[in-house]
Amino acid sequence: MGLDDLLAAQCGVVSRAQALAAGLTVDRIRWLVESGRWRRVHAHTFVTFTGPLPFEAQVWAAVLRAGAGAVASHRTAAYLDGLCDEPGPVIHVTVPADRYVGGKIDGVRVHYAHRLPRTRHPAATPPRTRVDETVLDLVDVAPHSREAEGWVTAACQRRLTTPERLADALGRRKKIRWRPMTEAMLADVASGAQSPLELRHLRRVERAHGLPTGHRQQRIAGQRVIWIDVDYEPYHLRVELDGRLGHTGEGRFRDHHRDNHATVDGHATLRYGHADVFGDPCGVAAEQARVLTARGWTGTVRSCRPGCRATLFHPRNVG
Repeated sequence: MGLDDLLAAQCGVVSRAQALAAGLTVDRIRWLVESGRWRRVHAHTFVTFTGPLPFEAQVWAAVLRAGAGAVASHRTAAYLDGLCDEPGPVIHVTVPADRYVGGKIDGVRVHYAHRLPRTRHPAATPPRTRVDETVLDLVDVAPHSREAEGWVTAACQRRLTTPERLADALGRRKKIRWRPMTEAMLADVASGAQSPLELRHLRRVERAHGLPTGHRQQRIAGQRVIWIDVDYEPYHLRVELDGRLGHTGEGRFRDHHRDNHATVDGHATLRYGHADVFGDPCGVAAEQARVLTARGWTGTVRSCRPGCRATLFHPRNVG
């Protein structure tokens, strides 16, 4: 590949070794840098245009500096594939574990992996890990379970992968943080839960307290199609789980329309946000149980732990 084609493929970024292989001499490279036509980004890595570096050019520079076999990974790969909306403050690259990248690379974090030949994407540019592997890499470094949940559900909600593909990739990993939680979560996502908020409601409110199983992401057709987060159809109760996004402006209007439509049809609607489900799942369970009982549920709330508030306020447990 000629130098012009190489630069076009690499967003105007080139390594010293590539430039020499394309026929440039050491003196010619030095002159291009000293004259300002090229700029040194990292050691032996150059950009061949002036002005700010687009993000993809920054990634190419990091990958070329890291050397043979290096690929973008973690949050950097996630941003390139549309898994997240912000790239973060540093560029993440992964290199084969049998190599060592010497010297500090400004603005770049280097990871090492034995499995890289199997997990790198075969064709994407800049070079990066496959989406499923990127998700699991981010799960592995997530400091909290809630963040790990967020990466898995975002990947499925944005239709970048499926629970089945993630489960297959997970099965090939010998070690990964949050494995038991992730395996359970993939089963939950496959059943229809779409966000960490919905997952938390499913596990910490519904299952933990022995409430009846709701139908998730229920499609209701009419003059306009509406979606119900959790539908307890036998008891004419609907639960809406509101994250911050999509519930202001037009989103809030759609929420009111949906609630009004439910009321006309004889359904009750309970609406909860992150602070409710993450901060007081027992209180949410208690409230749901009271409404379910008033509408015909004959079950009994189960205590999720010592001191669980849900059992204290359930009608069957109140004298």
